[in-house]
Amino acid sequence: MAFVPQVKIPATYIRGGTSKGVFFRRQDLPAAAQQPGEARDNILLRVIGSPDPYGQQIDGMGGATSSTSKTVILDKSSEPGHDVDYLFGQVAIDKAFVDWSGNCGNLTAAVGAFAISNGLVDAERIPDNGICTVRIWQKNIGKTIIAHVPMTNGEVQETGDFELDGVTFPAAEVVIEFMDPADGEGSMFPTGNLVDDLEVPGIGTLKATMINAGIPTIFLNASDIGYTGTELQKDINSDAAALGSFETIRAHGALKMGLISDISEAAARQHTPKVAFVAPATAYVSSSGKRISADDIDVCVRALSMGKLHHAMMGTASVAIATAAAVPGTLVNLAAGGVERDSVTFGHPSGTLRVGAAAEQQANGDWSATKAVMSRSARVLMEGFVRIPGDSF
Repeated sequence: MAFVPQVKIPATYIRGGTSKGVFFRRQDLPAAAQQPGEARDNILLRVIGSPDPYGQQIDGMGGATSSTSKTVILDKSSEPGHDVDYLFGQVAIDKAFVDWSGNCGNLTAAVGAFAISNGLVDAERIPDNGICTVRIWQKNIGKTIIAHVPMTNGEVQETGDFELDGVTFPAAEVVIEFMDPADGEGSMFPTGNLVDDLEVPGIGTLKATMINAGIPTIFLNASDIGYTGTELQKDINSDAAALGSFETIRAHGALKMGLISDISEAAARQHTPKVAFVAPATAYVSSSGKRISADDIDVCVRALSMGKLHHAMMGTASVAIATAAAVPGTLVNLAAGGVERDSVTFGHPSGTLRVGAAAEQQANGDWSATKAVMSRSARVLMEGFVRIPGDSF
């Protein structure tokens, strides 16, 4: 019996923030995958090693977590005033689907560097030394992101002394600006309220702040669901009943936010919305053993991604946290002391993170956000080709 050979596709494996992903130039993908559709999804699934009933992604580039089951497709931008189009695909681990409904804030840190190194930014915009400003069009959500990428002797500077909790080794700092991060097609608070009563069958009625900034996110009070806000992954991810409850909450929140029209649709939209819970600043020990003092932070936040508690914090959820913290009266703002602020330092399972955000109330009472700013780092881990069986697509 004859078997088809493998095909090889140019690709780069990059850490961006606290995530890792496989990056492609759109032009390097097989012709059938250069447009959205089944062929593209099938290629990305096979590259990452999904669906894997064992949940390990051994036969692919994925790392069996939501932070490492990610793909990125980049192209020269067709959007005026931008350098690169950025499309993100969150690959499910044990199911055969790729979720295109949102952005990855962590991998955003690597987009500018990849674009510079792979000919997607015009040469005249790239300084030999200093900072290269890369204008990114985030195609999943239709938003502008600005990456400030350090350059040395005409090359992207990846090494440095910037430390990011959740990443073992230091690297060069990349400042990311998420411009107008709120949903441009509706209210930043989709229900029109800063705090809602979210009715969840089998669980009860929970106070919730539902915001669409960075990524759609449902914020709960940790104490309302039996937590302290200082939990680590082992405290939640080994509890199947708790994970099931969070998924039920997420599904009903998605319905109330208008992201789905029927509760059954939530299963096919795993990437969004996110669920997070907040608590006042409290001392705890991070997953690395680092002691976090209550004085180090303004608020404790824990968030789930693709059905599991995240090991640190998603970049897009960080935007949602900072934006919600800037609006008086949200659960995040109240947990952070209820004061006006233009930045917030929050505690997450791996440590702390500071994010700046500006929000303002319009004449009609709606809130808007101008931008959110955070620092991340990125580093190429491997480049060359990824191989998949030729009958994968």
